[in-house]
Amino acid sequence: MFDNQPEDPAAHPDAIAGEIPTTMDTDSPQEISTKFYPLPCMFTLASLFCGFYSMVYAVKGEFYIAAIAILIAAIFDALDGRVARMTRTTSQFGVELDSLCDMVSFGVAPGFLAYLWALEPYGRYGWLAAFLYVAMTSLRLARFNSQNVKSASKDFMGLPCPAAAAMIVTSVMFTHYLGITGEVKHISLLLLVYLLSYLMVSTHRYLSFKSPNQGKFKTFQVLVAMLLVAILIVAEPDIMLFALFALYILSGPGMAIYARLRGLKKTPLTPKSLPS
Repeated sequence: MFDNQPEDPAAHPDAIAGEIPTTMDTDSPQEISTKFYPLPCMFTLASLFCGFYSMVYAVKGEFYIAAIAILIAAIFDALDGRVARMTRTTSQFGVELDSLCDMVSFGVAPGFLAYLWALEPYGRYGWLAAFLYVAMTSLRLARFNSQNVKSASKDFMGLPCPAAAAMIVTSVMFTHYLGITGEVKHISLLLLVYLLSYLMVSTHRYLSFKSPNQGKFKTFQVLVAMLLVAILIVAEPDIMLFALFALYILSGPGMAIYARLRGLKKTPLTPKSLPS
């Protein structure tokens, strides 16, 4: 779902490592950077359409429909890179188009939805939170696009912007499940937007789930777990999606705290630190 990030986190969704050469192979760099492949771009534009559709319905006060539209945008965003890789139609044009569409679908649209749904009653603190969210999304995408292509890590540095957007829209869905269909005013939602803005540009590590370590988990056990989760999502989508994304959001700071505690335990005691 978060496939605005590629298989190699230093690449881009519409690009495989090595697909965009820095030297001339069979095509010149200029030709490669201007190629246009309709099929993957149609998926990318479908994601953009869903983001725009969300803003239209947010203005109408149909916040639940607006939230669903952003989730569908995330699905199209996950598919465009995979389609480009499977059909070997990656291009620099697709890379740039994907980044621009992500900015709208997972930056402007969720920020706009959050403002109309929950932030407007807080005045300048509300619209500043919405602007900060959009600004941090742009910085998150810019940092991701400029990352070192030789990076060996397969995890995300900072919260992926589709996951941040999903946290906002599943919050809308969860309150809808509780029977609140209109605007909401609660300080926790204002703080949530500020928190998501920070996590997107933080250095917390988030799992990508694209190259799982099969040495740690048996494939059959993973299949059973995924089946159970899918059944729960189908049974109660509003509750389960909210819970899953909330856990994913918290996993970044949680892993950082766990790593810090492990580091402290492994630090040997020096003679000066021993009690007298």
